[in-house]
Amino acid sequence: MSFTNNNIQYSPAEAGGGGKQEYTITVYTENHIGLLNRIAILFSRRKINVESLNTSPSEVEGIHRFTIVINEVEDVVRKLVRQIEKQVEVLKAYYNTTDEIVWQELALYKVPTDEIAEKVKVERLLREFGARAVVIRKDYTVFETTGHREETDKLVQVLEPYGLIEFVRSARVAIIKASSGFHEKLKEFERTAPGAEVKENEFLGKQDEVFTM
Repeated sequence: MSFTNNNIQYSPAEAGGGGKQEYTITVYTENHIGLLNRIAILFSRRKINVESLNTSPSEVEGIHRFTIVINEVEDVVRKLVRQIEKQVEVLKAYYNTTDEIVWQELALYKVPTDEIAEKVKVERLLREFGARAVVIRKDYTVFETTGHREETDKLVQVLEPYGLIEFVRSARVAIIKASSGFHEKLKEFERTAPGAEVKENEFLGKQDEVFTM
């Protein structure tokens, strides 16, 4: 579980500090040109390497979400999230440990079709990892699977002896386990100010009113 203070979400490890660990930063924004570049600059200035970055629409029309994965100490992550929230188009930013989110990554594997057809063991291994064929050609077959990074990495190791041709993995997608309050308040704000009467950027400057948990 996590808690909030000064409109920024903190994790339970707050009091103890500690070394680097993996954090997932979730940012809700308006979809404006140039915002991604400004957010990227915040990371590069602090020499923070981004392990994964995904952007997608959210459940609310016109609101997008960034999902960013980094390895850093919590104090640095907390300060970074504060800086992200200062961006004009940003409505809310959270950071969470892996225990506080539900997350998946998608992976594609290209392997020689004759290896799959001739070796029953490979087919059995693919089933064990929940992989399914998305493209089957005479020369190669492409399989798809989803899971955590260690799971998709493990399948790479399994397929290498059978002539793995190509491997690619998507960025992380994640749902915050305890974020229902944010979603409900955002929808409630939309219901109370709908339609053409709403001015552009109606959420801006109202973070305390709308997004305080």
